[in-house]
Amino acid sequence: MGQGGGVLRSVGIGALPLEAGGVLPQVTMAFECWGTLNAAGNNAVLIQHALTGSTHVSRGDSEEDGWWEGLVGPGSVIDTEKYFVVAANMLGGCYGTTGPSSIADDGAPYGSRFPFVTIRDSVQAEARLAERLGISKWHAVVGGSMGGARALEWAVSFPERVRRCAVVASCAASTAEQIAFAQAQVLAIRQDPHFAGGDYYDGAAPTAGLGLARRIAHITYRSEAEMGARFGRSVQPGEDPLSHGRLRPAAGGSVQDRYQVESYLDHQARKLVSRFDANSYIAITEALMSHDVARDRGTLQDALARTAGVEFLVAAVNSDRLYFPAQSEELAAALPGDVTVRRIDSGIGHDGFLTEVGAVGELLRESFFTR
Repeated sequence: MGQGGGVLRSVGIGALPLEAGGVLPQVTMAFECWGTLNAAGNNAVLIQHALTGSTHVSRGDSEEDGWWEGLVGPGSVIDTEKYFVVAANMLGGCYGTTGPSSIADDGAPYGSRFPFVTIRDSVQAEARLAERLGISKWHAVVGGSMGGARALEWAVSFPERVRRCAVVASCAASTAEQIAFAQAQVLAIRQDPHFAGGDYYDGAAPTAGLGLARRIAHITYRSEAEMGARFGRSVQPGEDPLSHGRLRPAAGGSVQDRYQVESYLDHQARKLVSRFDANSYIAITEALMSHDVARDRGTLQDALARTAGVEFLVAAVNSDRLYFPAQSEELAAALPGDVTVRRIDSGIGHDGFLTEVGAVGELLRESFFTR
């Protein structure tokens, strides 16, 4: 199967029964792919995106760089002259896979009617996509952050269909603190006066709430040291704090100046609001809140025992304050065999799994792509 690369595609997978009950009818999965699938259907690599990420891992035939640019392509670590690479959009998202902004059978967006979905539901949908594409077994499933949760769920749900699994900057189950950060983000959106219970598609979108959610999230994605070194207490000249509903001096400047870190967070909020749907942010965040690979499977060791035939790479960012390296250690200790946690040396924080592409690539090359 020759596919080119960097072009969004979609395929229907039929009705999908959901873990929490009910059925999502006529599900569409959106994906990008690069390279050619071999006759045996076993040279495929699945790359799983993070919370607000997309399928666009690599530029390929498009003009836009991917979020892991340099990792996938001809002659790259994941060599598309050898491997067939697939990236699918998460169930509940807004980049083509069925989500709250998708049109339901009655011709209107799902909005508030979109059901609760889990990481496990998305993996079930991705398994159907793999069948449609003719993939018999993944050479590797690779993911960071929420993508790491999906990769791990793949290995536990379908161990016979996964040879290797890379879980980067992720964990076996969301912790109370991670759930707490997520709840604050969800409430920021739901309390926006334009949210309208999730049925806002005919009016103004809840952009203020979504922007605030992004600010909260982004603080957890970067380390205190990185923000301190990058911004400190420096001010951003020429920005009027009165337009933000407050008047107070920033150190070293006048009342007309704002802290640079504020402008940075505003910039991150504007970028997300311009490309993401608020309902999808809630749906995917709540799916990640529910992440627990051992749910209804006994102890964590019981759940992971079924992955005995899968090779694992578990990696942590040493400065991560959202998914602490200790959580990677806990996961590795519960896996069958002797799995050592590999470290990504970065002062960035959680986002180091995205910014340190070279380091991630070397770990993948050593573990999965030297054969």
